[in-house]
Amino acid sequence: MTTKRIKYFASLLLLTLVAGAGCRLVKSIGKNPDGDLLTRLEALPNYKNGQFQNLANERTDSVNAKRNNNFFSKFNRPSTVKPSLSLPWVKTDLKALSGKRPTVVWFGHSSLLIKTPQGNILIDPIFSGHAGPIPFLVKAFDGSDHYKARDMPPIDVLIISHDHYDHLDYPTVRKLRKSIKMVVVPMGVGSHFVYWGFDPKKIIELNWNQSVELPGGLQITATPARHRSNRTFTQNKTLWASYVIQSGDQKLFYSGDSGYGPHFKEIGERYGPFDLAMLECGQYSTNWPYTHMMPGQTAQAAADLRARTMQPVHWAKFAESGHPWNEPVNLLLPAAKKLGIEVSIPLIGQPYSLGDPPKEKVWWAFK
Repeated sequence: MTTKRIKYFASLLLLTLVAGAGCRLVKSIGKNPDGDLLTRLEALPNYKNGQFQNLANERTDSVNAKRNNNFFSKFNRPSTVKPSLSLPWVKTDLKALSGKRPTVVWFGHSSLLIKTPQGNILIDPIFSGHAGPIPFLVKAFDGSDHYKARDMPPIDVLIISHDHYDHLDYPTVRKLRKSIKMVVVPMGVGSHFVYWGFDPKKIIELNWNQSVELPGGLQITATPARHRSNRTFTQNKTLWASYVIQSGDQKLFYSGDSGYGPHFKEIGERYGPFDLAMLECGQYSTNWPYTHMMPGQTAQAAADLRARTMQPVHWAKFAESGHPWNEPVNLLLPAAKKLGIEVSIPLIGQPYSLGDPPKEKVWWAFK
């Protein structure tokens, strides 16, 4: 792409943002930590040189030589990055869902509701129909956006993995604010919630390997991930995390966004085994090899974690990379079979209770 065209698209993006000044487009950007909070973050061992750091030394962003083309390549992707048909889905009354055993409902991408005997957990919800402050750039696939904030039951704890727009969606959390009892986030992410009017007393920030036990008995531990954070061009001022969720004697793991690394085996040894691991599987690219996993790496991560069953997430809602929309699970299944990992792939909205046979209906077999 020529320099002239790059400047044109950059100017168009800037004008769009300016046009939204004073409205929700700007509000959704949030607010990075500053003042005393920033001083507290700067004292943490994983905050160095003005930003949070990954455990490994590899780069956390795109390969530098290709970075300038990553955004603009989105305009030249094949049609298969989006499904040609509306995605099938299941309508479930989430407010009447039984919680005798931990039951997971997936809403596409990485949005999950987990109903447990100890309370309702909502993870990385995005129900606005798009990812990002500009609605028309990253739209949800047809069929993937039927569930809305109004369908959610009362939320005992909202868990956010990091502050990227496809995981922390301002329109969604704004609508859910009155029904959320507690928010658990990685260090620094609470600044966005305070800026959006959440009670600071209801916000718990965790560093890696810190835990909190909530009033209902749920135990949540933030664990490492290999990723990055930002809602503007300023990067890594807030932390990213995966999570261990303990409900009674059952354990779940949620990867958030993460490249593959030794941290998965370390988490498995320290906190595993897991009854269910919900692992990122999608939106990967050789342009960003350290911050997202290839499907074979996702299968290996499940083995490292000592997971009895795994469920792929981070797919089937948004086209953020250049691979066919259903390629992630098509590549994951044979890789997991070689490793002896059981895979459950429910439809959007279809409940899966821990201990049940995996959901194996192939509902994604179309371009």
